[in-house]
Amino acid sequence: MGTSGPCVPSWKEPTRKEDTTLNKQENVNERIRATEVRVIGADGNQLGIMPTKKALELAAADSLDLVEVAPNADPPVCKIMDFGKFKYQKSKRSQEAKKKQTVIQVKEVKIRPKTGEHDLQVKMRNIRRFLAQNDKAKVTVLFRGREIAHTSRGATILERIVEELKDEAVVERQPAMEGRNMVMILAPKA
Repeated sequence: MGTSGPCVPSWKEPTRKEDTTLNKQENVNERIRATEVRVIGADGNQLGIMPTKKALELAAADSLDLVEVAPNADPPVCKIMDFGKFKYQKSKRSQEAKKKQTVIQVKEVKIRPKTGEHDLQVKMRNIRRFLAQNDKAKVTVLFRGREIAHTSRGATILERIVEELKDEAVVERQPAMEGRNMVMILAPKA
């Protein structure tokens, strides 16, 4: 028994949801679809509700643009302004906000239960460096094979690290087993 055409799936391809804050298009001048709008003048005073054509004439008389600032209001609110200058100031504000934000990263240090003394000192030096850079440090003790029977060794190493770094770090997450690994997270002291 054959089918009489190409097999078309009954499900629809999922569409990616666009980021509304970045891709939002402001309606400017002729792109405004409403018949009546509430108009705010260039000086910030309300001019009242009027037909869109009259509002466009007012904006053109001042050599400015009519920009829809609240499209969901009833009637939509439009403001007379220089749209190019408005977009420029908006991009500058977003750049300033980006400059001021700080990103905290989690840097990972891996240790084995049989790690030697010198290697442990090197790992602690790395943790100190991460904390000095205001990053968090994730300390992981890896257990392989039969080492899993001696988790107390890993706990002892982590306790020693906490004791040596008590002036520089705060334990954000206490040591806990995650599968064959024991994990602890340290954060810099405020």
